[in-house]
Amino acid sequence: MIKNRVKELGRQISEDYRDKHPILISVLKATMYFVADLTRELDIPVNIDFMSIGVYPGITKNTGVVRINKDLDLNITGRHVLMVEDIINTGLTIGYLVQNMEARKPASIKICTLLNNPSKRLVNIPLGYVGFEVPDVLLVGYGIDYSQEYRHLPYIAEFSEEEYLKANSGGV
Repeated sequence: MIKNRVKELGRQISEDYRDKHPILISVLKATMYFVADLTRELDIPVNIDFMSIGVYPGITKNTGVVRINKDLDLNITGRHVLMVEDIINTGLTIGYLVQNMEARKPASIKICTLLNNPSKRLVNIPLGYVGFEVPDVLLVGYGIDYSQEYRHLPYIAEFSEEEYLKANSGGV
């Protein structure tokens, strides 16, 4: 199911960006599987760059303000940018990143997300490409982690934090 949807997204992006040579910006680490699979489905030339973000304890969750741990290596001025995300929940973090990118004067910015959780949205972020709409549950797999685990799963699954805590605390 993921593979088919990524293939469809690749076709649509290729069509929309024909003759534009976009830069795909992947926000590490959760997007690594998605962006790798997505780029293999594109039939247009692209550049790929990566950002890594960190949180400010007690600040990021409610504001979306993040610390950029690894900034872009490529200059995006005058270029068409496609931000690739794993999941959009509140929209605060991607909103902050888009604002940061806009200050660099790209020709355009669009967002492609594998998963969209509109029930948590606090900021209206226009999404250019959406893989799947998801409910408000904790998910893992296909790059998405819980405590830096489960990224390697080749599928996306609902995750129970309570079961994880039980299993890792010796509880029954």
